[in-house]
Amino acid sequence: MSEGLRLVVQFAFADLGLHRLEANIQPANVASLKVIKRLGFRREGFSPSFQRINGVWEDHERWALTADVLSPDPHEATTI
Repeated sequence: MSEGLRLVVQFAFADLGLHRLEANIQPANVASLKVIKRLGFRREGFSPSFQRINGVWEDHERWALTADVLSPDPHEATTI
């Protein structure tokens, strides 16, 4: 999963020219939180009752990564 997301991040910033990516993850989803932390995402906030899943409003943590983490070579991010 880490390698796939790393490639998505590189494509989003280098090829698509995006400035920012966000991930909203349930606090109990430890595996997903480990992946985005490893890729350099920063925790920006907490969203109570963010999304309804199986009839229940679930809280999420909001994480983001911006293009300013890229090295001079846009295909090689410094934190990835």
